[in-house]
Amino acid sequence: MSGIFGVINKKNDCAETLFYGTDYHSHLGTEYGGMAVFGKKFTRQIRNLTQTQFKSKFFQDYKKMRGNKGIGVISDFDEQPIYLGSKLGPFCIVTNGLIKNSKELMKKLLKEGTSFSEVSKDTVNVTELAAKLISEGNDFVDGIEKLFDAIDGSCSLLLLNKDGIYAARDRLGYTPLVVGKSDNSWAITTETSAFPNLGFEITKYVRPGEIVLINESGMYEKKPGNQANQICSFLWIYTGFPASSYEGINVEIARENSGMALAKADKNLEADMVAGIPDSGIAHAIGYAIQSGKPYRRPLVKYTPGYGRSYIPPSQQTRDLIAKMKLIPIKEIIKGKKIVICEDSIVRGTQLKNFTVKKLMDCGAKEVHIRPACPPLLFPCKFNLSTKRINELAARKAIRALEGKDIKNISKYLDSSSREYKKMVDWIAKDLGVTTIRYQTINDMIKAIGLPQEKLCLHCWTGNPKE
Repeated sequence: MSGIFGVINKKNDCAETLFYGTDYHSHLGTEYGGMAVFGKKFTRQIRNLTQTQFKSKFFQDYKKMRGNKGIGVISDFDEQPIYLGSKLGPFCIVTNGLIKNSKELMKKLLKEGTSFSEVSKDTVNVTELAAKLISEGNDFVDGIEKLFDAIDGSCSLLLLNKDGIYAARDRLGYTPLVVGKSDNSWAITTETSAFPNLGFEITKYVRPGEIVLINESGMYEKKPGNQANQICSFLWIYTGFPASSYEGINVEIARENSGMALAKADKNLEADMVAGIPDSGIAHAIGYAIQSGKPYRRPLVKYTPGYGRSYIPPSQQTRDLIAKMKLIPIKEIIKGKKIVICEDSIVRGTQLKNFTVKKLMDCGAKEVHIRPACPPLLFPCKFNLSTKRINELAARKAIRALEGKDIKNISKYLDSSSREYKKMVDWIAKDLGVTTIRYQTINDMIKAIGLPQEKLCLHCWTGNPKE
């Protein structure tokens, strides 16, 4: 998932606010960062972030940018922002989402005479694709609607031009967009944690499919949103920043609720301590400790500088390196202890097995009990670049081992009360080399978040059983 941020200042240059607001999304992407500012002209900068952090790359850049309106992005895949001169006038755009039919749309536009500048190995830059589709509209609102009509997947975006910033949330509401206001500025963000230190107060949670325009004069609804919603549940479980809120629900509180639910299911478990895998597992562990009365301790600490999230980078080699280097065990706390480890999720399971669990066992842990804050992940994400290949998933590997082959209908493994589900979980526990695993149930996860089930995307856990 990428993170996007935009700001309009009524009088002054916006680049400093844009710089810090965009940087507050660094936990979401690892590939590219970018900013675009509009004053007398567009100023744009894109940097590769694979080996460094946004702040260090852009600290000098933003000081040279002049203008009172701008957009920024921390991207999980493509180079952004894209600049396009079009029949609607010049504009810059940043996006967040996944356009699954991008190749088909690119081929269609190429046949119609459209050219692309950012094509590599038959893969188009999806933000450029979005820009080209929007430019076919009668105006920017019509163009965004045409984009939404054409794509399979999700796409939220910020579009910067002389009018201000057009902000559009994907029609399913899978990714969030939130408008904020200060005395002299308007801003729009993926993560509300970008607001407090910059002096913004939340004004509006943009609805799915809604298009708004913010400029020096205020905020204007250009297209009303939908009542239906399918916001990503993983935002609260793992992806989102603890200080952020989506649909008015804070991430940290939802994670504490999740940990308390895990503890309630563990009434008779004997353990010396509760710990969370830094950073996203910490609040789950705090909730578990509150509910269970077991002490919260830190047998594993994260060396924060320079190490981001280990499941986001595209290559397994990079993911493994980050997983190995960022967590440092404290042997004096671990040795001889029975430890409950709260984890946000088990995706592939390789890092948990090869690095986290191994470090605990090598330091003499007596027992390790893993408590993921969500059910087993069984389906690749349809709307973002998280897990794309079904065979990567730890739960699918377990099913394949138990069945002796890949099977299409896995409905019997979705029921947490079934015999097949128990066998799947036991296989994963044995494969990881841990004492026990108990996953969060889907109902407890939904209750922890606090939204009605129909307003949450649960595809990663429930999917289509025959898929």
